[in-house]
Amino acid sequence: MTDFPALADVLGVRIGDDLMQLALTHRSFSYENGGVAHNERLEFLGDSILGQAVTVMLYTEFPFLDEGELAKRRAALVSTVALSEVARRIGIGRHLRLGRGEELTGGRDKSSILADSIEAVIGATYLSRGADEATALVLRLIRPLAEDPARFGAAMDPKTSLQELAAARGLGSPFYEVSDTGPDHLKRFHATVRLGGDPVATGEGSSKKQAEMAAALTAWTELHERG
Repeated sequence: MTDFPALADVLGVRIGDDLMQLALTHRSFSYENGGVAHNERLEFLGDSILGQAVTVMLYTEFPFLDEGELAKRRAALVSTVALSEVARRIGIGRHLRLGRGEELTGGRDKSSILADSIEAVIGATYLSRGADEATALVLRLIRPLAEDPARFGAAMDPKTSLQELAAARGLGSPFYEVSDTGPDHLKRFHATVRLGGDPVATGEGSSKKQAEMAAALTAWTELHERG
């Protein structure tokens, strides 16, 4: 059972237990447990709230940016890469309810599942606490990324950022190995990024590009934090 009070402390908002449990229930758990409700409808709601809150924040706090730059920053901040980084930062993966298949294949650290769970929690906050609390949660989660120029740049273009950081540290050019699993209509891609021949980080996604970007951001983050 999820420790709801502990998660609420991390999020900074108390959500009703039933809604929180729903927000953390992946469809794989539903399929393996008699079709119990899962979080995809909450994701749909949370995605809309997230987009509006980020749009207003950027418009208000960055008056010097033109429309094109605002659009690029918004796209970066609501991307799977950025949201999965937020999810990992707050440790939401360990609270998810996953089916056995996802559990065995590392679902608790899959970028798409983590990003979707953030959106679902935002949607649950809206239903449980209202629009103002949901917006406040979005800003608490997203603002640290928006206010860190280096990390923000990495979130916008992680492959270029990793290449530049690796070159600056004499590590050579990143090399990506990508594999895929699943049927054609439900393929999942797994990427490993190597520096100097050594594996540095992995990432996954619904496309080769998304998997490589996820791996690049993880690698960039680890190198950046080493100083």
